[in-house]
Amino acid sequence: MASLRKNRALHIDQEAFSALALLKSGMLAPVTQLMNEQECNQVLEKGMFNGSTFPFPLILSPSGTTNESVLLSAQRGEILDLVCDKEVVGEITVDEVFAIDPSKRLRQIYGTEDLSHPGVNATYKRLGKYAISGNYTIDVTSITSIRQTIKNAQDQIAAKHTTAIFMAANPLHRAHERLIRQSLERTDLIVIFLLKPYNSSGLSYELREEVLQFFVKNYLPLNRVMIVPLENSYIFAGGNEVILDAIVAKNYGCNRLMIGQNHAGIGMYYDRNANKSIIDRMKGIDIEVSMSSEYVYCNMCKTLVSIQTCPHGHHHHISYHSESILELMKQGLLPPAVLVRKEISSLIVSSLYPNRFKNLAKLYYDIMPVNGLLEEHSERDFYVELMKLYQTTSLT
Repeated sequence: MASLRKNRALHIDQEAFSALALLKSGMLAPVTQLMNEQECNQVLEKGMFNGSTFPFPLILSPSGTTNESVLLSAQRGEILDLVCDKEVVGEITVDEVFAIDPSKRLRQIYGTEDLSHPGVNATYKRLGKYAISGNYTIDVTSITSIRQTIKNAQDQIAAKHTTAIFMAANPLHRAHERLIRQSLERTDLIVIFLLKPYNSSGLSYELREEVLQFFVKNYLPLNRVMIVPLENSYIFAGGNEVILDAIVAKNYGCNRLMIGQNHAGIGMYYDRNANKSIIDRMKGIDIEVSMSSEYVYCNMCKTLVSIQTCPHGHHHHISYHSESILELMKQGLLPPAVLVRKEISSLIVSSLYPNRFKNLAKLYYDIMPVNGLLEEHSERDFYVELMKLYQTTSLT
């Protein structure tokens, strides 16, 4: 978006742009605009907005001395450009500018202001002392396109129930697969919101999407699972993540949300002789929330099981910890097939270590059973066949 006027400008980052786009497109309804000071105080006091649960005020408070100077001198009705990565991406008409407490803001989002927490520290650095409210314009094309794609998928199969699943799939493992399949048993369409973070830790978004698309295409019913990106900005952090997930899923057209029992944002607590979670406190969000059991591999049952139904102790269980599985892959090791499907491990490791072998053809034909024909094989093919040899049991 190019500005023809020489407006003063507020400089925002990609995370702020993402949050502003979600808000403007209606994906955070009932909140549809930046909150003024009075609305912020109401949300802080009641945890509600227009009769619906909302965890914290939605504000724009960009950091930096230039932004602070502009905000302090802004006049009501003045139009300010919104600049991201040196490009004008929108504009805002000033209605109100008010002071905020950055430490209090951190507690609202994360439940703590401890700067040793990576997320808290990152948000603190990008958080200013003043917030601005007012009508604004910003490009929401990508979000409206995703919403239309979901609607088209629903119409194609006449879906009565659409279930949202939010996941990083970093990497996709067997427990993820079970969660998706379990959800398919009681819904018509699944929308996987694949999280797209603003840091470089873990696998790239592009690789995680490729893996998920491979799994959906080869192992799930046609036209019943779709994958869409979700910019995983700071507003989804901390114990409020499930609430925001539910709000976003509902506004994207889903009427069900499936989450794992070990989800970090559930916030389990004990009240009146019953275990409850943050889900029990949600009001006015018209979406059915279901919680999946935690899955493990049991070396007695010899299969993937729910901890709710397995009679064997935890010392017989192999848990699906994404960070540890990813660590194996980063070291160039194929995780056991009970943790990750061999085709997926091969896809990921071959992407992390391209051109790893000096003479792949010789290695392949020296080790693998072949039918005598000379065929070209990729490193991905090699890893798949290697895993098959690992799974041979007659000599083990």
